[in-house]
Amino acid sequence: MQVPARARKKTVLFARPVSALVLASALAGCSLIDDRSEGYVNAPEGEPIQVPEGLDSSRLSETMPIRSINTADSRNLYPSSIPRPPDMTSEILDENYVIEELDGRIWLLVNEVPGRLWPVVSAWMNESGLGIAHDSPQLGIIQSELANFSKRSRTLLGLADNPTAAEPKVVMQARLAPGIRRKTTEIRVRILELEQAPEELLPWDSGTVSDAPSEQQRALLAELGDFLKQREDNKSFSRAASGMVSKPLVRLQSEQEEAVAIRVELDFGRTWAEVNRSLEEMGLPVLDLNRSEGWLQVDFRTEDERSPGWFSWFSDAEKPVHTHTIRIQQGADAMSVTAEQHDSYEGERSSADLLTQLFEHLY
Repeated sequence: MQVPARARKKTVLFARPVSALVLASALAGCSLIDDRSEGYVNAPEGEPIQVPEGLDSSRLSETMPIRSINTADSRNLYPSSIPRPPDMTSEILDENYVIEELDGRIWLLVNEVPGRLWPVVSAWMNESGLGIAHDSPQLGIIQSELANFSKRSRTLLGLADNPTAAEPKVVMQARLAPGIRRKTTEIRVRILELEQAPEELLPWDSGTVSDAPSEQQRALLAELGDFLKQREDNKSFSRAASGMVSKPLVRLQSEQEEAVAIRVELDFGRTWAEVNRSLEEMGLPVLDLNRSEGWLQVDFRTEDERSPGWFSWFSDAEKPVHTHTIRIQQGADAMSVTAEQHDSYEGERSSADLLTQLFEHLY
């Protein structure tokens, strides 16, 4: 059936306005719909709900609270770069550079691994005028050149202003070693007086050490600590020196998934000092101790066991009680720290629990 020409003309005229209307609506819609995906960033904070006086507001607490953010940094909710992870070693030490002394030994305790410090210590020796004659990253020892022929090094090491041909040849050594606590380094320095200039690296345990006073070593370590602090942003790393951190000095030994001892690869004096430091950090009262025999009596009760409760007016529960004994003994090739429970203690904490917590504070 054929449609008359007049009817076909009317149909075309009707379709054109409809198409134009649809196109205009689509274009208008694109400009009217806003992208509100980031609108919450700058949204004002709402006022808290006010409860009439005398009524309980606890039921109005947030079911899924949103963490607080700094409004000044709200523009950085879409960072352009991945932020640096937090430094996990920042909780080990209250200060990054601490000079410690024990039994005539003095060292600089640094909150960093030896591989990061090795290049900086080397730079300190070069810039201070000492220079580097020999070094061993595996042993952690840096040996300077002769200090006799440099005015800067003579002043640094406290040598006389008037050098003579008969004076001993003087060199300085710095030794980096992993600390007893994880991700720390202990730096020691010593001054060697020799009859002639050394041709090789001298072992650290040689008997050629001068009687340098601890004040002089402390001054050298303090100056080194200031230098390290100024170079904290240094990104250099020594792969050769990284081998010094492969073997921890403290290990927890277990049997049948229970701690039985702590192995410490230090001498008795240092181990004794570190155990006492850890007990102080743990807040455990020490009732009695005997350093020569290597034992400490501690109170390892829980807070509930120490609390006297309702009968505090005549109870002695708050007084320290001997619950465990810690023993430090020389093993085959290291110190062994053990713990035993006192017969009178019937609480819930075992000797294995004490060793586990002690290990966490030691290492």
